[in-house]
Amino acid sequence: MEYELKVFSEARGVELLRRDAASIEAARAAVESGGFAVLSARAAAADATAAVTAGSGREFPLLLFSRELLALLGAGLPLLEALETLAEKEPAPAVRRVIDGIAERLRTGLPLSLALSDFGASFPPLYVAGIRASERSGAIPDALRRYIAYQEQVDTVRRKVGAAMIYPAVLVAAGGLVVVFLMGYVVPRFSRIYSERMTELPWLSRLLLELGRFIDANALPLLAGLALLLAFAWQARPRSGLGGLAESLALRIPVAAAQLRLYQLTRLYRSLGMLLRGGIPVSAALDLVPGLLAPELRQRLALATAAIREGQPLSQALTAHGLATGVATRLLRVGERSGQMPDMLDNIAAFHEDEIARRIDLLTRTVEPALMLFIGLAIGVIVVLMYLPIFELAGSFGS
Repeated sequence: MEYELKVFSEARGVELLRRDAASIEAARAAVESGGFAVLSARAAAADATAAVTAGSGREFPLLLFSRELLALLGAGLPLLEALETLAEKEPAPAVRRVIDGIAERLRTGLPLSLALSDFGASFPPLYVAGIRASERSGAIPDALRRYIAYQEQVDTVRRKVGAAMIYPAVLVAAGGLVVVFLMGYVVPRFSRIYSERMTELPWLSRLLLELGRFIDANALPLLAGLALLLAFAWQARPRSGLGGLAESLALRIPVAAAQLRLYQLTRLYRSLGMLLRGGIPVSAALDLVPGLLAPELRQRLALATAAIREGQPLSQALTAHGLATGVATRLLRVGERSGQMPDMLDNIAAFHEDEIARRIDLLTRTVEPALMLFIGLAIGVIVVLMYLPIFELAGSFGS
């Protein structure tokens, strides 16, 4: 949830900040760790500009925006002029309104991080935090480079998962259509033929034919129910956080749940590495990453964050609350001893990303033949049961 906090600092005076956090206490702690004194805090109202962007049906192209802004800053343009240039060339009105809104806030004297935080639907807390940390040293291009590298790594893993799911999904869809065609069109016609010419049928064939008659007689209600189910799944997808409805189902399957947990932990390590490299303290960084985790892991992260604020090392706190794999625990300890924690977190993420890729490849090679066998058996059983009475009739003629 997003919270609006009125804060004070000696450098900037009184200003308003917005933070995404699990609770108002977590939002206060995140802001206070950045050196601000919190004067008041409340739940933020919906941002009008963010609502316009969400209503346009198009997500803000954050990675493309970051690349283009980095290119313009690298060419020597001042930040405000670079944003104006991006707004002028942007063809999508909703995206242009967001960029114009940021530029307008910069003209009033707000820093870039505060301008971005007013558009929370377009700029996640990780992004805003990285920019805020870079403003202290004037290294905004470095923050953009870090985010681009981070997002490219995350997108690479996501593409591998998506690519591995395409062929099984096509198999299931094609097999399902064939089964629906057989049960909804072919079987009912066989049922009419048998009812006119044959009285005794094998009980399995009779069961199949009765099912075909039921589907044929109730085609419209069944299609309406399927349409409602698909509509519900589509509406549930954006509200369900990390993976929508598919993720909720995957969490109920032990093998899939273990892989999904590893994927979420990998994103956690990658995100922490990016934030720590940007100069953000560990406790503040942990307040920015709960949205990457499922609710159960989010609760564990809150306990680990509290333990770190009490003085526990990062490796000990994450391990004690089930947020560190065996490899992660050892490398985190090495990072704490050497002072190279951001590099170690990146190494942990890279190790587990390779592990996820290998498991996806193995799962794909296992699931695809199993799906083909299952679909083939299902279609074969339907065809055999349809023709079984004919086989028996031909056998009786032969005898």
